[in-house]
Amino acid sequence: KEMTVAEAEEKDAQADYETLMKDSAEKRAADSKSLSEKEAAKADTAAALEKHTEDKTSASKELAATNAFIASLHAECDWVLQYHGVRKEARASEVDSLGKAKAVLSGADFALLQTSSRGFLRRRA
Repeated sequence: KEMTVAEAEEKDAQADYETLMKDSAEKRAADSKSLSEKEAAKADTAAALEKHTEDKTSASKELAATNAFIASLHAECDWVLQYHGVRKEARASEVDSLGKAKAVLSGADFALLQTSSRGFLRRRA
């Protein structure tokens, strides 16, 4: 009778062992598949990171170029604002000179007109 009990226990133990081995094999297969999927996802993420890094570098260079262009425009605008009055006066003088030249060409005589106002408040000696 002990022999039958031992054989029954041996069969149960063998069945348990085979079930354990089957479950372990399935777990290893699932873990291996999961590991492969995670490695693929990691590779995809690394590729995306590389692309985004390149895009960021490109965008940073473009931003720097745009900022440099804006700075140059700002300098030009500052110059225009600084010399606006001088340029306006020069333009007005040029328009006046052109008007006088046109009048001279039309036959006007400016010989009797005062061309300089420096002597207006001059002291007499």
